[in-house]
Amino acid sequence: MPFQIIRNDITKVQTDAIVNPANSTLLGGGGADGAIHRAAGPKLLEECRTLGGCNTGQAKITKGYQLPAKYVIHTVGPVWHGGNKNEKKLLADCYQHSLALAKEYQLESIAFPLISSGVYGYPKDKAFKVAVSIIRDFLLQNEMLVYLVVYDNASFTLSEKLFSTIKQYIDDKYIEEQPADRRNRYDEANLFKEATIEEQEDRYISGERLEDVVINGIEETFTQMLLHWIDKKGMTDAETYKRANIDRKLFSKIRNDVHYQPSKSTVISFAIALRLNLKETKDLLLRAGFALSRSSKFDLIVAYFIEKENYNILEINEALFAFDQKLLGV
Repeated sequence: MPFQIIRNDITKVQTDAIVNPANSTLLGGGGADGAIHRAAGPKLLEECRTLGGCNTGQAKITKGYQLPAKYVIHTVGPVWHGGNKNEKKLLADCYQHSLALAKEYQLESIAFPLISSGVYGYPKDKAFKVAVSIIRDFLLQNEMLVYLVVYDNASFTLSEKLFSTIKQYIDDKYIEEQPADRRNRYDEANLFKEATIEEQEDRYISGERLEDVVINGIEETFTQMLLHWIDKKGMTDAETYKRANIDRKLFSKIRNDVHYQPSKSTVISFAIALRLNLKETKDLLLRAGFALSRSSKFDLIVAYFIEKENYNILEINEALFAFDQKLLGV
């Protein structure tokens, strides 16, 4: 998929390139910088000595040597001084110049750490927003697999305010189903997969009988409805699958198979890309045999962002990742 957040040791990620959050000498240091040099072996240091250092916000490329990655892109992030020393611009430059080098070398995949968020003190939530903004803009114009690698839970934190707001939203709406309380459900292969009484009531309120939806559903598949929405929104195919964080090859399969059966995550990814409201998202889900449920934290987080009209799929994935949920488009 175009953008993924993963928990891993960046020295073990198998991509065309990994990004090293280096210091200006490029001769190794502490943290991820030192770990990358140790894993790559002494030849990396030898090559780095020939580069003449690197300015903050710039990037230079070397071979990966003993690393699984073919290349290392070294970039120097800014030290945080409270946000008034051009830190945001310099951090954005790190991502932009690293991605430009990857494109110049015709690389297909690249893995970033959260640059400057360690000993350089850049607040993690602010650093993440810069990373997401630059990577999103790049992927809207380019084809590349981009990873954001975090080492452990302590290395990644959603902003306290957003985390608390989403947690409160979940607490207010979450229904923990008990076996004795579960409503009758149809077989998962049935069109009514996870369709609840609440969702049926929603359709009656909107003047649409559920039986009518079933009949129409036979006439219009998920693929047909998706393509109709793309036309209605005046979007191109490329714009749609990129905003959905969906691989071009997967989109091609969907477009060429009128009866394609997507995953629930894929359906929601397209709903986000198309900026559908909650009712429209439920309609699209129903065509694929799914529904939103108040007993699913994943569903509630998605519903929260749709209600807030925040359709930035990378920011939604940030929240899903923070709550240990499956990511969209992945």
